Amino acid sequence: MCYLNSGTIKNHCNLEPAIMPKPELVEQLAETFSQKVPFNKLLGLEFDQLDRDCCKVHFDNKPELVGNYIQGILHGGVIASAIDVAGGTMAALGLMQKNPESHPEELLDKLSRLGTIDLRIDYVRPGRGKRFETTAKILRTGNKVAVVRMELHNEENTLIALGTGTYLIG
Repeated sequence: MCYLNSGTIKNHCNLEPAIMPKPELVEQLAETFSQKVPFNKLLGLEFDQLDRDCCKVHFDNKPELVGNYIQGILHGGVIASAIDVAGGTMAALGLMQKNPESHPEELLDKLSRLGTIDLRIDYVRPGRGKRFETTAKILRTGNKVAVVRMELHNEENTLIALGTGTYLIG
């Protein structure tokens, strides 16, 4: 379920007004990242929030996601993937906000070229837990690149990992 906030906002990177895309486009974006990308579906990623302020994605731990089977902790690649999906989704939303009047086909073409340029993950603690939530917030959206900050916590709100991603958006 996505909580959508529409209306005019202040863009933190340049303080010019930004307009949220149509709610149905935001819903479609969340569905695409969670249900149409086979790997994301395998991880069990589900969106809880996607709006101008934040993207929240959760997933449950399961045996297929464990990297250290003795301790039962998440594989580092799973952590990085979840962080990257939240960051990429937030970058895509930033692109949509910068191009609110774009025709859907034009927007889809731009979104199809979205990609991760750089991803830094800091693993703060082992991935112990039953449920994990990744949050992402845009630091800057430019004409070609978006920079996003992400965090992954377990169900006890223990910080597991931090990430900073740079995404190609134009």
